[in-house]
Amino acid sequence: MKTPVFEELDPASDCDCPGCVHWRRVLPFSSRPGPSGPVGHPAALAHVRGLARVGRAPMALALAATAGTVLGAVPAVAAVHGPVRPGLPAADEPDTPQGGKEPLHGPAGKPAQPGQTVKLPTTTRAEIINRAKTWIDARVPYSMSEYWRDGYRQDCSGFVSMAWSLPGNEWTGSLDSFGVRITRDQLQPGDMLLFHNPADPEKGSHVVIFGGWTDYTHAYYVAYEQTPPQARKQSTPYAYWTNSSHYVPYRYKGLSTGASGPAPSTTTRYPGAAYFGPGANNAYVTQLGRLLVDRGAGRFYSTGPGPRWSSADQRATQAFQRAQGWTGADADGLPGPTTWSYLVGKKGRNIPGATGSPGPQVPGTSPTVPAYPGRAMFRPGANNAQVTQLGKQLVKKGFGTHYTTGPGPRWGEADRRNVEAFQRAQGWRGGAADGYPGPETWRRLFS
Repeated sequence: MKTPVFEELDPASDCDCPGCVHWRRVLPFSSRPGPSGPVGHPAALAHVRGLARVGRAPMALALAATAGTVLGAVPAVAAVHGPVRPGLPAADEPDTPQGGKEPLHGPAGKPAQPGQTVKLPTTTRAEIINRAKTWIDARVPYSMSEYWRDGYRQDCSGFVSMAWSLPGNEWTGSLDSFGVRITRDQLQPGDMLLFHNPADPEKGSHVVIFGGWTDYTHAYYVAYEQTPPQARKQSTPYAYWTNSSHYVPYRYKGLSTGASGPAPSTTTRYPGAAYFGPGANNAYVTQLGRLLVDRGAGRFYSTGPGPRWSSADQRATQAFQRAQGWTGADADGLPGPTTWSYLVGKKGRNIPGATGSPGPQVPGTSPTVPAYPGRAMFRPGANNAQVTQLGKQLVKKGFGTHYTTGPGPRWGEADRRNVEAFQRAQGWRGGAADGYPGPETWRRLFS
């Protein structure tokens, strides 16, 4: 009598034990034929064996006895059930067994012939991120035994080997030899965060590509990684969801421009929003600053422009955007494709109010307008010379009626109401007349 084959033995597939997690994530359903025909989901088979031993699946006992030959061909994984891990999204905890160090694989899935010692290839940060994005866009599925068409193994270490363009498939135990250890504050897009567990590399070891901080607090960053079920990009708490204290940052030794990242002398193509904003530190920020200075933004910079994004870059960008007549989200101080094309193409109007700045100016501007100090200077609790400067100018313009004393350096309701009166005199309403001076309020007030 032919041995029966069962493709589905137990629908319970949400068990959180190490064995079920291992089979469910690492060995997805396969229809490849076995000795007696198609073999069902290995996770379900292994799970039934574990349940049969503890008497939780009466139906599975009979099935397991009948299909003994099939079960005998399935590797056993411990089915010891552990406690639920609270507070951690299951989809964000890596269960990433990985292959070892080996050559790249060819189209037939066989290792390429190992050649002579290969010189460490040079690359740039932009190229690292772009290679990582190719796997994200292709939704490359996670596997420790399969190889993508570029020859790299489809696990976490293979992903970083690919992003760094290494000559072979490395693993978490060898990737550090291709990098230079750095500090958290030195992290830039294209670096890696590595955790290698030498006691058991398949439990906890993981590696991701650092894609940049998500905000000024540096509490979260964009992680490019290969993890079940597929390559992904997402905001991640530093250094990772689990084993956070064990992750070590490294910088690739073969960066063509050293620690400063890609350093094109100039580029007309918009590099992407990820290169600008709080936490950004790259050559595109320097290029942006120089382009802005050429359009009249020199007064915003006390030093630089430089590669590290600062409030000066944002104020200068916003001033340029407002000079084009843009408002709202179009004038948020962060360069988008249109702002970039205007700058590199030398289109649009220059920033008004700068002595000696070439090009057409907005009517009514004056070269003596002081640099706008930023919105943070005019908020509840603010105490600085710029508040006094603002108040005196309001009085000079005839909008000081709400002052009973002063004006002085501490921001108060009188300051806000006077600014609001000035804004309403310009014909503004709603959010444009909220009593807090923005760049355009400042420019008109001091013109």
